Amino acid sequence: MLSKSQARTFFLGGTGVFTAAFLALTFDTHRRVPAQTHADKITPAVVRGKHIWEDNNCMGCHTLFGEGAYYAPELTKTVERRGPEFLRIFLKDPEAMFPGQRKMVNYHFTPDQIEDTIAFLDWCGKVDLNGFPPKPPLQKSVMPVAVQQITLTSTRTVPPIFQEKTCLACHSLLGKGVPTMMMPNMKGEVIAVPSLDEVYKRKSRKDLVTWITNPQAIKPGTPMPALVPAFVSPAQVEEIADFLMSLDPSAPQPASVPVAAPKAN
Repeated sequence: MLSKSQARTFFLGGTGVFTAAFLALTFDTHRRVPAQTHADKITPAVVRGKHIWEDNNCMGCHTLFGEGAYYAPELTKTVERRGPEFLRIFLKDPEAMFPGQRKMVNYHFTPDQIEDTIAFLDWCGKVDLNGFPPKPPLQKSVMPVAVQQITLTSTRTVPPIFQEKTCLACHSLLGKGVPTMMMPNMKGEVIAVPSLDEVYKRKSRKDLVTWITNPQAIKPGTPMPALVPAFVSPAQVEEIADFLMSLDPSAPQPASVPVAAPKAN
């Protein structure tokens, strides 16, 4: 048993030690904040984007850094997952790609406001959050081993159209894009968005063109967006289908363009 004097000394000493530890940790946290948040990257566009986020109460539906409502998707890493091209199209008109599905309000943002919002979300995604948000736990198990092998051995490069037309915002192709995207369909069922590496095994070229052109007509409720004609022209659909079918090893491969030898000085 401690005497009153010893108990008082123990209490005061313990309080002092833990107070000092708390102050030291607080100081260290504030010292690390500028580097972890990349404070030097906070541009005027990022600041304007933050005001847009707050003025439109985006946190009333979304979460950011894990805080906010859980009605709509978490947006901390949305630029990394989806890419700026997808976000530009989506913020311009949330229902254009998903008619009758998306419930996000169309705020009629101007092009400058859209760029500011993307700049803010891009900055948020690069803040060091010690691993938050975590990677999907089923990412490796959902992705077939054969597809993983293709991404390791293929020497083909992904044409720019797949990035420009937001295909890689949901799908993976030759190691690019999203390895595993889990999306809800109109029935509320969460399904894995397939890789495009072996789509030639599942669909003929004709079926692929039909699917890209009007996916809802073939499979009502699919989370596949309606890209034609608002974002992708029929000619571009043909271009996309041609490349995906050319991934079949038995298909005729496109001729390589000869590289001219450098001229001697």
